[in-house]
Amino acid sequence: MAIHEECGLFGIYDGSPEANVAYSTYYGLYALQHRGQESCGITVNDGGVLTSYKDVGLVHEVFDNDRLNSLGKGKMAIGHVRYSGDGVANRLNAQPLLVRHVKGPLAVGHNGALVNGQDLREELEVTGAIFHTTCDAEIIAYMITRARLASKSIEEALSMAMDRLKGAYSLIIMSPKKIIAARDPQGFRPLCIGTIENGYVIASETCALDSIGAHYLRDVEPGEIVILDENGLRSNRDHCGQKTGLCVFEYVYTARPDSVIDGVSVHVARMRAGAILAQEHP
Repeated sequence: MAIHEECGLFGIYDGSPEANVAYSTYYGLYALQHRGQESCGITVNDGGVLTSYKDVGLVHEVFDNDRLNSLGKGKMAIGHVRYSGDGVANRLNAQPLLVRHVKGPLAVGHNGALVNGQDLREELEVTGAIFHTTCDAEIIAYMITRARLASKSIEEALSMAMDRLKGAYSLIIMSPKKIIAARDPQGFRPLCIGTIENGYVIASETCALDSIGAHYLRDVEPGEIVILDENGLRSNRDHCGQKTGLCVFEYVYTARPDSVIDGVSVHVARMRAGAILAQEHP
């Protein structure tokens, strides 16, 4: 059975000496709790060492102070809250997924559903891949790590993998030196960029930026790959320029009312939808 996910993503690169990215990610995920209440996870990059914890439950149930402190500090972290359409709360499917391959460790978080996920899974399985989860994030991780063997960087590998990925996806990925975020070429799932004093934040919704005092910069463009590292922010737009269409359920159901998606206030969009409905069916 295919799993259709509506999840929340958060990532932070904070170069300030007093940064505590685990706690910042916790607050970001707490603000995104409405996007997924089955499981959650946080992965912290402390000097190139990736430490992860994830479990079934709400953010405040899975993470207490001791658990957050055990993840270390560092400059980078990513987090994920999950909701799956199959209704099964499974710790194995909790994200971020942490994989270790010949080029080093990689943490992957995904929001969306691949329409060719089953085909890609079968293709990978017949070449020796062994899957431990039923989520599309593991398929994406395999596609990236295989492409990484023939590429110069993780963002180049992601771009190669995106040539094969079909469907809805927003991704947040962390390597020992970078955070990489991407949005599918149609822009079905939201993803935005915020700024903090000494770094950047990536999140599914602007409400997560507000929760840690980050300032909204812009949305990730459909098809764009964004890279955050010690050199700041840069992007790859090789997959941009296609026909786009955000999932309408973001405005009518999924997103928090105080979020702004693709330049449109979710609250205002709902008010206008109600007004139009009243005109059409008085």
